[in-house]
Amino acid sequence: MKLENIYEIAKRANISEEYIEPYGKNKAKIDPVIFDKIQGKKQGKLVLVTAITPTKVGEGKTTMSIALHDGLRRIGVNSMLALREPSLGPVFGLKGGATGGGKATVEPSEEINLHFTGDMHALTSSINLISAVIDNHIFQGNELNINPEKIVWKRAMDMNDRALREIDVALGKKNGTPRKDSFVITVASEMMAILCLAKDEKDFKDRINNIIVAYSFDDKPIYLRDLKISNAILKLMKQALKPNLVQTKEGNPVLVHGGPFANIAHGCNSIIALNLATRLGDVTVTEAGFGADLGAEKFLDICCPTANLKPDAAVVVATIRALKLHGGVAFEELDKTDVNSMLLGIENLKTHLENLKKFGLPVMVAINHFASDSEEEITSLTKWCEENKYQVSFVDSYLKGSEGAIDFAQKVMKLLAEKSDYHTLYDYNDNVISKIETISKEIYRASNVEFSPKALEQISLYEKLGYSKTAICMAKTPLSLSDNAKVFGAPKEHTIHVKEINLSSGANFLVAITGSIMTMPGLPKVPAAVKMEEEK
Repeated sequence: MKLENIYEIAKRANISEEYIEPYGKNKAKIDPVIFDKIQGKKQGKLVLVTAITPTKVGEGKTTMSIALHDGLRRIGVNSMLALREPSLGPVFGLKGGATGGGKATVEPSEEINLHFTGDMHALTSSINLISAVIDNHIFQGNELNINPEKIVWKRAMDMNDRALREIDVALGKKNGTPRKDSFVITVASEMMAILCLAKDEKDFKDRINNIIVAYSFDDKPIYLRDLKISNAILKLMKQALKPNLVQTKEGNPVLVHGGPFANIAHGCNSIIALNLATRLGDVTVTEAGFGADLGAEKFLDICCPTANLKPDAAVVVATIRALKLHGGVAFEELDKTDVNSMLLGIENLKTHLENLKKFGLPVMVAINHFASDSEEEITSLTKWCEENKYQVSFVDSYLKGSEGAIDFAQKVMKLLAEKSDYHTLYDYNDNVISKIETISKEIYRASNVEFSPKALEQISLYEKLGYSKTAICMAKTPLSLSDNAKVFGAPKEHTIHVKEINLSSGANFLVAITGSIMTMPGLPKVPAAVKMEEEK
């Protein structure tokens, strides 16, 4: 497949050549000076693409986001697409690549999935520079009186490696103060959140200076600004702060920038890219990670208020196969027609649709169409959507590209004609426990929230430090509406277990860790990296 030159793609996005910094022929960074040109330009319509609770059959949310963008362009709409960068963790772990599929992909897909323009490496280097400086500071006399047992900043790498969840550092003579430590995956780090929530270079620097990296022996917070390394980090991150321009397989412009996980981070691409896209396009399509209970909730409660963006509509992606799985069908039986099980699984779709309406958004259903979808199942699902007053589109873009998304694009434009009354789910001024309970009960449909003694102690500390009026970033399994990955469908009357609360003071949110969630994932028994051996 021959890709178009990136300067041609820039022209289609109404970006002048002077703002393009090419990385080869098919990728580019965009000079932030462009914001001076577009300042004051009216924001276009913003469409969020989200999904039902993910299953192992895959729903194809990224594929459908690309399909919608290609479909909108095909019917003559000046659209833009803003996506997250893939993490090497899932690329070599369970998921594989994250650039769409079939005829609905962003390109050059392999380069985007791997090193791309170096953003992930810059982030990882910045995170680890902070850790190195903290340990060196203690070794060199500890002027800041840092308590080695209360260092909260973690090293990172962009790979799934469970062996790094608990480690010992500084062992041996003259190597520092030995202590227990751990790694997080780069895409779950506060630095990634700050990259994606910062409005510009100055905001990024202000935010990193506000990161609490440790506490002193007398329990006073130690901020990154106390280490006097923000200029060094800014130099490392200078290129990474610039959004990346690539293209779909059909040659339509795409911004790919930032990549936080949605189960252990906030799951949205960068505000910088969104601000640019919504001023370049009449309609911008963006995608938030995992199901609507995670990525969509965080997009609407964290990203949009921070960016002062007002989304106009949402699309919930599903497949008939996934609905049947949620309805109790065994994985091996999914190709068989089973209308009753599909209708049981629709309860999961229904919950996500109702949840999105709580934010005041018009919402529709997009079905990623498979050959195994029977006419009976299609008819029953269509009837359910019509009876519940939801538009539905069956999308064939995996096989047909934009031709398979014309109906989808037309229905999204119809949806955008409806009035959006977007608002957040909770008020940032509410107390921490109340905000966590609101998300748990309204979005996860829990009847109860249990806080561990450690979580309650941490909440008390953060409130004393003045961090109670922040957003909440829930860390929860993506595989269930509950905090138990084995519970499919639409569980109700369950309990959310909050075991720990981490403060991301630079990102201005508290991370509530629930159930058995880990901030450093492990590899599956047969990683995607091993499966690549078969591709040779």
